[in-house]
Amino acid sequence: MKPSEVGPFVAKARGLVTELENLPQPVIAALDGAALGGGLEMALACDIRVASSTAKMGLVETRLAIIPGAGGTQRLPRIIGMAKAKELIYTGRILDGDEAEKIGLVNYSVSQNKSGDAAYQRALELAEEILPNGPVGVRMAKVSINKGLQVDLSTGLAIEESCYAQVIPTKDRTEGLLAFREKRPPKYSGN
Repeated sequence: MKPSEVGPFVAKARGLVTELENLPQPVIAALDGAALGGGLEMALACDIRVASSTAKMGLVETRLAIIPGAGGTQRLPRIIGMAKAKELIYTGRILDGDEAEKIGLVNYSVSQNKSGDAAYQRALELAEEILPNGPVGVRMAKVSINKGLQVDLSTGLAIEESCYAQVIPTKDRTEGLLAFREKRPPKYSGN
């Protein structure tokens, strides 16, 4: 790739990863193999990450005399803390799933199965756990968390208040409270 093509290419990759992060529904990354460089940057943009214990992941760009360009230098420190993120980016270290779980890079590390899709299967279980919840509530929780972490606490609380206000007039909120009172599972419509 010509030097003049690199900037636009990286900007496009950064934009695509940010679009993934900004999807309104929860996004779960399942890492059953290698997630190095841009692959890990995509996973960092997801709400929840699950890895097999044998998965390999790292931001290895400094080994190539470049830096993560699709948001890795910004998302990794927000997930695992600045000092550990600097260590991993500066060294280009590759972690397995168990190591990644210990530092909070992934939510879960699971033993790989014979099919090679253990992380995917655990991700499906998590999705099934989220699915019965009120879709508007889940969506607003994601907005509140994502936007609130980009600002000071006072502004974050105002964002939370605004998101909460959006769930108050919904049919789903009424259904959730009624179902709780009637001791039955709610039937949400997304309204």
